[in-house]
Amino acid sequence: MLKKLVIHRFFTYNCCTKNYLTVDKPILKCAIVDDSTLQRLSIVKLIENHPSLDLVAEYNNAIEAKMGLATTEIDLIFLDIEMPILSGFDLLDDLTHKPQIIFVTGKTKYAFKAFDYDAVDYLRKPISKERFLNAVHKAITNYKLKNDDGFDEEDFIFVKSNLKKRKVFLNELRYIEALGDYVKLVTEHDALVVLSTMKAFESLLPNDRFLRIHKSYIVNLDKVERYNSKVIELDKEQLPLSRNRKADLVEALAATMRT
Repeated sequence: MLKKLVIHRFFTYNCCTKNYLTVDKPILKCAIVDDSTLQRLSIVKLIENHPSLDLVAEYNNAIEAKMGLATTEIDLIFLDIEMPILSGFDLLDDLTHKPQIIFVTGKTKYAFKAFDYDAVDYLRKPISKERFLNAVHKAITNYKLKNDDGFDEEDFIFVKSNLKKRKVFLNELRYIEALGDYVKLVTEHDALVVLSTMKAFESLLPNDRFLRIHKSYIVNLDKVERYNSKVIELDKEQLPLSRNRKADLVEALAATMRT
């Protein structure tokens, strides 16, 4: 049976140097939905002290939020789960346009269900500043990727295919397949063949985002949706998983969930 996996990580947060993305003006419009006044106030303070966030709405229940979000453009919601009448999950089910979600709750039991809603992160109350900044960092990265803005040099590579140099964005690269003296790069949009060995090409990729799962395949960990002892699944496509690589895969995927 394939195990379902939802991953939300694009770049590594360096916990030692605390390298967070900062900009000169707010870029994400935020809303808070929480029935606890004290919790809302604590989140408000964190948002107001972050240069890349702009708080535009607060709601003390999901019913108010449902009405307000229908007419308010929001990029990111800090969302409680357990609320009277309508839960945070119920609210998301009712929204036509779903912004990025950072769940904020006092309980861990909803964590797996939260990621079924493509949550950016799941923060336990009381929220630490470090966990808050890490979650926001991921949300900002997602936003910039979605809007094709703010890529750094390490976020893409140049490859030569058909005598032409091509820029390949790492977040669009799904997997790499060995083809003798060549490798095939399969992206979200197309596939291209490059003269290279798997070992040489593997050295070009960040090892926290890509993993060799088989002698003939390297996979983007962000694209893995399900796996079992024999295959991994990316959308509707399956790739073989070597028996001696399964432990590496499990460890790598666990690391992506922690960052």
